[in-house]
Amino acid sequence: MEPIRLDHVVIAVADWERSNAFYRDVCGAELVRLEGPPPTRWRYRFGELMLSVHGPGMEPEPVARIPAAPGMGDLCLVWPGPIEEALDHLGRQGVEVEDGPVPRNGAAGPGVSVYFRDPDGSLLEFISYARGERR
Repeated sequence: MEPIRLDHVVIAVADWERSNAFYRDVCGAELVRLEGPPPTRWRYRFGELMLSVHGPGMEPEPVARIPAAPGMGDLCLVWPGPIEEALDHLGRQGVEVEDGPVPRNGAAGPGVSVYFRDPDGSLLEFISYARGERR
């Protein structure tokens, strides 16, 4: 049997415009607008991974026993270069780093991470697997 892969994860946001700008500009997401009746719905695509987004005006079904709420996410995204570049990028975007750089073990093995928050308070992590990272 082929390994099971993760397709998408659900997060919730309180403000579409604010969150769309953050996930596009800070995290590099491709914004995918879904067609259909109001409210306008969005998804955030990162290559082969997608974040489904529950937001204002939506009543999604089915949902988890305790549905996703703004600020409940804890997500790790792979930064494609050295962690210093991630720090520079976050600084240019005006995003405060809460922790890091710190050594971490991710899905691809040892890396170096920095932690920050989205506008709703969800914890986000950029992990870098670039060779030669300071740990």
